[in-house]
Amino acid sequence: MVTGRTMRRFEGKAVSDGIAVGHIKIFQKKECNVIRVTLNDTEAEIARFEQARENAKREIAKIHEKALTELGEAGAAIFEVHQMLLDDLNFVDSVTELIEREKINAESAVETTCGKFIAMFEAMDNEYMQARAADVRDIGSQVIASLRGTVQATPHDDERPVILVADDLAPSEIVRLDRSRILAIVTHRGAVNSHAAILAGTMGFPMLTGVEFGEEIDGQPGIVDGYTGLFFVNPDAATLEEYRAKQKEEAERAGQLAKLRMEDTVTKDGRRLRLCANIGCVEDVEAVLQNGADGIGLFRSEFLYLGAKDFPTEEEQFEAYRAVAEKMAGREVIIRTLDIGADKSAEYFHLPHEANPALGYRGIRICLERTDIFRTQLRAILRAACHGNVAIMYPMVISVDEVRRAKQIVEQVKAELDGQNVSYGEVKQGIMIETPAAVWLSEELSKEVDFFSIGTNDLTQYMLALDRQDSRLSVFGDSHHPAVLGAIRTVVENAHKSGIWVGICGELAADTALTEEFLRMGVDELSVGQARILAVRAAVRACTIS
Repeated sequence: MVTGRTMRRFEGKAVSDGIAVGHIKIFQKKECNVIRVTLNDTEAEIARFEQARENAKREIAKIHEKALTELGEAGAAIFEVHQMLLDDLNFVDSVTELIEREKINAESAVETTCGKFIAMFEAMDNEYMQARAADVRDIGSQVIASLRGTVQATPHDDERPVILVADDLAPSEIVRLDRSRILAIVTHRGAVNSHAAILAGTMGFPMLTGVEFGEEIDGQPGIVDGYTGLFFVNPDAATLEEYRAKQKEEAERAGQLAKLRMEDTVTKDGRRLRLCANIGCVEDVEAVLQNGADGIGLFRSEFLYLGAKDFPTEEEQFEAYRAVAEKMAGREVIIRTLDIGADKSAEYFHLPHEANPALGYRGIRICLERTDIFRTQLRAILRAACHGNVAIMYPMVISVDEVRRAKQIVEQVKAELDGQNVSYGEVKQGIMIETPAAVWLSEELSKEVDFFSIGTNDLTQYMLALDRQDSRLSVFGDSHHPAVLGAIRTVVENAHKSGIWVGICGELAADTALTEEFLRMGVDELSVGQARILAVRAAVRACTIS
């Protein structure tokens, strides 16, 4: 890799950890010059804008689904923000008013409106809010691309893995990347706390931002140090040797974690914790098994609906649930019943528009009203229970009556299957604890179910009255808030009074800063993304609870 050229050393801001050594590929975006055109038919132009906005929303929905599957809810939440921006009345009204008042084309109106929003964000004192300017640029480019009938360029399509260098990358461009072909990311613009930066870290790419570089570096060898923020072009032999050694140290650390794959999740003083995984599809099970998870603590069944053009049939669902149950070979698979609504929608459900969907028609509320959909899913789950250790979990519960009604429908479905001589297995039934109501009713609820699983993403949102889809509120959020941790403690105590176990399946389950505290509370299970299983196991094994 070492060439006769002089080594150059650039400094930037480290966004995500890691060391990368490889060749550099510059991603040069095509210029998107918008020409201002005067027109007479403003009504047709507004209709054209509305169509482009809907097209952009559909494209972002696809990216959102990809992010949900590959990165989990935290990564996907970024695109919920993008969808909100496209629906923001200030944005929509500004574009339509410009078209009407100045009689200009939609492309120019969108560019002008986005420019106004970008300037507003960049002028703010708060760094997090300044970083939101990149999100506005992203949605603006999505709408303009739709208006032009063009497809946004893919940042990298080379065969060999590369260090991708760009002036800036939008969140949607980050998610479109093929992970197998990217070693690291270096950008000139972009904030450390931008959504693109957050996604890069979630995807495991070392990343630097704020790096001054020239186009002549394309194709040259390079090194990215995601710990110090250093970027080397044409590294000399000594520097290359130094970073090869650092890469080896990284690999050794990863190897130490890998040794824990089949180890017990137990503290130094013998306290055992059940460590499970969250999945969204059958394909996720391989990584779960490779990392030695004790089971599936959360199978997000809504992905079967989000990826479909129509309601998945009983057979389609049965095949998915059966495949997971068989692959897990006796380890428990907890299937969360349909949790459509709020940030997860499918057009064929024809759900009404809601001013605040997080507080709206979602989860168990839909299932108890649209029982035809619910019964189909329950039939598939019960049939799959013949092929493994399957449990059912109901989301968004706020009352004992909801649980009793759900259990009653289960019994009715069993009677139907009996009448048709269709085999099914027995299942345990539990609920998600993700509303304040469920926290305060947890003692009564614990008498109705076999287990609790705490969904900390929504619980945090509702406890702190902070819409987790509103990026402006992120600076006020605190996932370690005493009220949230106190609610978890209350739920654990009430569950144990009734002799049932309690787990955590939200993002906090993977927060190793809280692992010891959860153990001291008496949490019985943590269910995390596949990539976090080994890190959480290591954290548990480092704890002494007595």
